[in-house]
Amino acid sequence: MRKIISASILSADFACLQEQINACEKAGVDWIHVDVMDGHFVPNLTMGPFIVAACRRITNLPLDCHLMVEKPEQLVEAFVKAGSSILTIHPENNPTVVDTLKKIRDFGCTPGVAINPATPVLIVEPLLPLVDQVLVMTVNPGYSGQKFMPSVIQKIADVSSLIQKVNPAIRLEVDGGINPQTITSVLNAGADTFVSASAIFNDPVGIAVGVSKLRERLG
Repeated sequence: MRKIISASILSADFACLQEQINACEKAGVDWIHVDVMDGHFVPNLTMGPFIVAACRRITNLPLDCHLMVEKPEQLVEAFVKAGSSILTIHPENNPTVVDTLKKIRDFGCTPGVAINPATPVLIVEPLLPLVDQVLVMTVNPGYSGQKFMPSVIQKIADVSSLIQKVNPAIRLEVDGGINPQTITSVLNAGADTFVSASAIFNDPVGIAVGVSKLRERLG
């Protein structure tokens, strides 16, 4: 499966968002990742559909939107209309996760499910027939720049094994502390899609070099 780099704009400079997204596209990133936080499901408060709409005007790259929110079913339509390509939601404390995943697909968007570091892998298994992507968090969601948790590598491998049994076409995405030092272990555990924020937008030499360092590790 083709290896995907998804650049998370959580670490972008929003004073020049268009230039930064254009630089990512020129550097060869595959997707633009949008971290949506509501201040309830996770402690931080970030971007809404208007940011997705702005990104859609800037780029034709797929917009990979991660909804770290309570009651995501109430936001699906707004994010799809704004231009989301992929909508990933959480099963934690979410009794409507099955119906919401179906709703995402019914709206013509790619559905994904995400799990936090402390969430058991088995929660994902019954949801696999409903999704095209599983996102494993290697940090507790809420803030950019957190350190990668090596203990999650086994979880990535376990999710990879489940995917291979159910539907090998499902993408396995990993987010949290992905940089040139951590990406190889994540790749070896079975991931094929890599979200990176700080390593791309905060590279001391620039976005193009940050992306290049990650791509080199993917072979």
